[in-house]
Amino acid sequence: MGPLLTLKVHEILLAAAHDGASAVECSLDLDRSTTTVEVGNAGWIYQGQQFPYLKICKDRTIYHWFDETFRPIERFTTSLIKLVPTKWGPPTFEIDGIKMLPTAQVSPYADAKRKVGLIQPRGKVILDTCGGLGYFAAWCLQGQAKQVLSYEKNPDVIWLRSLNPWSPEIDMGLTLTEGNITEQIALLPSQTVDAILHDPPRFGIAGELYSQVFYDHLARMLKRKGKLFHYTGRPNKLTSGRDVPNEVSKRLRQAGFITELNGDGVLATKK
Repeated sequence: MGPLLTLKVHEILLAAAHDGASAVECSLDLDRSTTTVEVGNAGWIYQGQQFPYLKICKDRTIYHWFDETFRPIERFTTSLIKLVPTKWGPPTFEIDGIKMLPTAQVSPYADAKRKVGLIQPRGKVILDTCGGLGYFAAWCLQGQAKQVLSYEKNPDVIWLRSLNPWSPEIDMGLTLTEGNITEQIALLPSQTVDAILHDPPRFGIAGELYSQVFYDHLARMLKRKGKLFHYTGRPNKLTSGRDVPNEVSKRLRQAGFITELNGDGVLATKK
């Protein structure tokens, strides 16, 4: 993976060159690590290769080195999919300008750690229904899960993962299937997973992931006393006209779960 640039790093490099420094310490992997970079008037050097300063560097954009130039990590196929920097280091991503991970109060990576802790991953086979950038899967692996079965239907999001240093690598403990979990789940055998992490887009975008039919499948796959964490967000009931967390709880109870509201989601245990 080549160097990744944000406005913050770009300004560090320019300031060092302006001050006449020969080198500067910064991060070229979204704060996973720091490295020393040689700087000069014509450009900067990383791992023996010279790179140019960006002529235009936009905020809320991450650039990667591709085809001898720096390009934004974004794609437009059916929607604009974009990797977006955060003050925390680990990035979030957006689909048509809609932020897909919480970042205002906590790092999206740390947020995933808390939620994964709720299902106690050690030694378990875990279904990760909406893989996204893979932060749930990363913490499951760090928590010594036996296996993580992750699904992501958008190939452009999978491409973002391939460029994100905070996304986990695919290995024997993690399988990533490109496919729509609402279609794939009917093909999966019953009572084969110990826990489930369900982090769907908001209800207005992906209502099928909040349906009774889908919840019945989740219950079918999960072993008795298995845990499920379902992210719902905190939609404003006055503006949205819906009480999504309690609607979710009601449907999960109908599917055979005991539920409790937990933070920005629902924690459920199969009876």
